[in-house]
Amino acid sequence: MKLFHVLAACVPAALLAGLAAPLWAEGNPAAGKQKTWTCEGCHGIPDYRTAYPDVKALQDYKSGARKNTTMRAIAARLSDQDMADIAAYYAGGGGN
Repeated sequence: MKLFHVLAACVPAALLAGLAAPLWAEGNPAAGKQKTWTCEGCHGIPDYRTAYPDVKALQDYKSGARKNTTMRAIAARLSDQDMADIAAYYAGGGGN
């Protein structure tokens, strides 16, 4: 019976994650490049590698799940679309 409860809790969460993932993938790298002016001070350093070029990292900074005062302040003003665009830009090698 416990297995049923675990599955009942996990299946909806997995479905929601599956539905949300395509939204994250809809980032526009060209739009992201225009939104990175506050990022370039660190992420624009030659040969610097962006460690987590994905929306989840930015959302975690915004929520406080990831700890970095500067990143939290920057992420706090970003919309979900801004995050997707910026992540698409950096994931494509932008800024490196």
